[in-house]
Amino acid sequence: MLESILPRSLDSGYRGHPVARWVLIALTLITLGRSLVHMFKDDGGAGSIATIPLASFGPGGAEAVIGIFAFWGLSQLLLAAVYVVVLWRYPALIPFIYLLFIAEYLGRLLLGMANPIETTGTAPGGPVNIVFPALGAFMFYLALPRRKRSPAA
Repeated sequence: MLESILPRSLDSGYRGHPVARWVLIALTLITLGRSLVHMFKDDGGAGSIATIPLASFGPGGAEAVIGIFAFWGLSQLLLAAVYVVVLWRYPALIPFIYLLFIAEYLGRLLLGMANPIETTGTAPGGPVNIVFPALGAFMFYLALPRRKRSPAA
């Protein structure tokens, strides 16, 4: 099983289901888009998307939250870059990338429950964060290398 997740040779190519590769391309684009919003939108998406009541924090508090969102955007940008490198150059690592994806979204869920943030509404990412770990688990299964069928004797 470990060989399926971390192959000894990265030039062995991708032998999982093609759907898992296409879904990872879509997730890469989503991650890239989210990162750019968090880095470059005037409020980092904290108020306008995540519905965090920035005005209730005072100027310094609001700036801190926006800064944290920008830092998070940079982390997402770097993660999207790793996804691109794996898709383009090292597709044998796609199962491993799905494990990272699952860990990230499960971590978000657990940290969000442990440290809830007051919002004025439901952010669009909220429901997605619940679905993504299950999607990641299914895509991980599909991304695992398939054994080649031996010709019938």
